[in-house]
Parts: sequence; C-alpha cells; structure tokens
Amino acid sequence: TLINPILKTLDFHLEKLKFVTGTDFQLSREYTLDVYRLSSVVTDHDARKAGAEVVKQVAHPLLSGLLYPGLQALDEEYLGVDAQFGGVDQRKIFMFAEKYLPLLGYKKRIHFMNPMIPGLTGDKMSSSDPDSKIDLIDPPAAVKKKINKAFCEPGNVTNNGLLSFSEFVIFPYLGKGEFEIKRKPEHGGDVSYSTFEELKEAYRTEQIYPLDLKTAVATYINQLLGPIVKEFQSKELKKLSSQAYPVANTKGGKTAEPERPVDISRIDIRVGKIVNIEPHPDADSLYVEKIDVGEAEPRTVISGLRKFVPQDKLDGALVAVVCNLKPANMRGIKSQGMLLCASDKDHTTVEVLIVPEGSKPGERITSDMFTDPPDPQLNPKKKIFEKVQTDLTTNAGLEVTYKGELLRTSAGPLVAPSLVNAAIR
Repeated sequence: TLINPILKTLDFHLEKLKFVTGTDFQLSREYTLDVYRLSSVVTDHDARKAGAEVVKQVAHPLLSGLLYPGLQALDEEYLGVDAQFGGVDQRKIFMFAEKYLPLLGYKKRIHFMNPMIPGLTGDKMSSSDPDSKIDLIDPPAAVKKKINKAFCEPGNVTNNGLLSFSEFVIFPYLGKGEFEIKRKPEHGGDVSYSTFEELKEAYRTEQIYPLDLKTAVATYINQLLGPIVKEFQSKELKKLSSQAYPVANTKGGKTAEPERPVDISRIDIRVGKIVNIEPHPDADSLYVEKIDVGEAEPRTVISGLRKFVPQDKLDGALVAVVCNLKPANMRGIKSQGMLLCASDKDHTTVEVLIVPEGSKPGERITSDMFTDPPDPQLNPKKKIFEKVQTDLTTNAGLEVTYKGELLRTSAGPLVAPSLVNAAIR
C-alpha cells in the first residue's frame, strides 16, 4: 500500500512488481526441513556473527535471534530470486548466505548494498527516536521542523546526516538537475551545485551555512514525499496507518501525550537584569541576586560566583537566566533560577555570559532552529537540563552554541568574555 506510491514517485514501472508474504512459503514442509538442515551445519559463532549488525547483541540471546540470519538466507532460495538488495548493515548476513546455501545444494545469489544514512541527530537513525528520521508520510511542516532541529555543525562534513541525505537521496532524485539554495541577496544570494562534491566542499569551507543547507534539504524532501503524502490522505490509508501505529492509552483511557524530544527548546532561558546583589549571609561562595526577568516582581537567584566575579561587575548587568528549574533552597534562601556561565574544564575560571546590549529583560534566548515553547517547569528526575547542557559550548569566536547553532536574542548572539570551547553551566 505504501510501497507503490513510493515507486511511482521514482517513475518506477509497476507492471512486473509482485508482493510475496513470508507465510506463502515459510510454513511449507520443504522450508521447515531446510531450517533443520541448516541448523545442523551452522555454528553458534557464525549465527551470532551474521546477525551482529541487525540483531540485538546480548550475553544470552534468544534462539530466534540466532535463527534469523539462516531464515533470511533461505528466503533467497524459496523466493527464487537472482539478487538481494539491502543496506551495508546486511553484509554479514549476505556473506552467511553465500557460505551456507551451497552446503544445502543451492546456488549463491548476487548481493547489492547501499550506504546507511546517519540520523538527523548525528547518531544512528532509530525508529525509537522520531527526530532522527523522516517518515515517508510526514507532512511538510513536520519535515521542516525535523530538519530545523537536525544536527548540522558549520563546516562538519564527516558526521552530517543532511549532507548524506543530499548525496544518496537528493542528487540521485535530481538526476542532471542542480542542487539549488535560495538565499536573500544580503546573505549571499542564490547558489547552485551540479555535483555533491561541489556542495560538500562549499559546506566544508563555510561558503554555505547550516540554515542554507537545512532550508534546501527540507524543500527537496517535501518535493519527493509530496505524491506519497497526497496518496495517504484517503480515509482508507489513514485508517491503515492508525492501525499499524496505534497511539498508546493511559490507564484512565485518555490518549497519552508523546514525550517531547530533549533539546534546548525545552529550557526557558531569558534575558535578566540584576537589579540588586548582596553576599549570601550564610555562605562565603554565594551571591543573592534580585533579577528582573520580565515578570511583575524580580526573581531571587542564588549563584556561586563570589570567588570568580566581583560584585560590582554583576550589579546592573544583563545576564542569561534559566527560569524553569524547580526552585531550590540554598542555605536557607530559595533560588528561583540559575545564571548561565562559561567554565573551563577545571572549573578554575568561570565567566558570566555577555548578553548583547539592546536585549530586554524577559526576552527569550534560544536558537533559530529550536523555537518550540519551553516546559512550564523541568522535571528534575528526568535530567532534561543536564542532557541539554552536554551540547552547550562556546565556539572559536566565543559565541555560545547548542549543537553548533548560535544562542541569541533579538539583538545578537550570546558570547563569553574569553573562554573558547568552554562548557556552559
């Protein structure tokens, strides 16, 4: 049902296409006997090795995981195929089939493989992580949102899912057409590339930037998926999709809200202005600050900066404040936020981030790529801020980044006074 629209999009002729379900042949007497014959010659070592990249590896695997490579190999014979096509993660199963099918008196098959495209988050693509992949029936808005959140570090061409998608999907889709990037004249104007190598080199040398690449990739993906999404607007196919991927219910019968991806959009970081600052009466390392974050009353925030920053340098300063942490008592005074600072590895130098002049108290600080509303209050048990914090750093230009994307206000990016490649805490 889904495969036909995909192939139509690629101008594939469907006249000779035939679908065969496994139960058409896997329940036969002959197939079952061949499973027994194969199990009499395959070693535990070879079965584990063949499934290493596609079967979950554990100390005590289920028998089904050991059988899987053999079943896939036998399918070649019982389908009567000349060749099998798969990703490079299938290569060990393909080698397994080439070794063991002849031992049963069957011929070797031809095996074709294509590269595996990295996920959008910079790691392996995973069905359990919706933001790491593009679904074939994702509407245009969902595609754009996922692409905007994708890991796409400036100049990084070795771990870049968007570049890989461009190489193995978009350029073949374009054929002899050129990969076009639309930009305003003040941002360099429109550019186009006839080969992937040209695009890759332009990105490596930062002639084009993450937003340029993301915008173009999202446009081409939506062009490619358009006919498929349109086909899936029928009631029949929508019903089929909901049956295939049902939404789990809670015990109360209400539909469970899916867990949001963990990224910086969940953190409520605002511009704050310190309107009063005093030493903590019971702690030598702490300040007690009153900070205007755009609310009716200033918030009380406790910071451990007395050993690092003079009091007069903070009084009246614009600062970056995390405003949706759970309030916490610090030596008898409740803190309602946290100042963001840059720190070296040894935590011997700590610098308060510089918020650009012209920023207003209460203004949200975020990246252009992560604009969803923040959580009302972060759940401390889920360690959301701690997970986001691992990707917060300063770059070579002292600018504060999250996954390579600048953190900014309407007046410009946040910067550290002097610490390069520093952690943000």
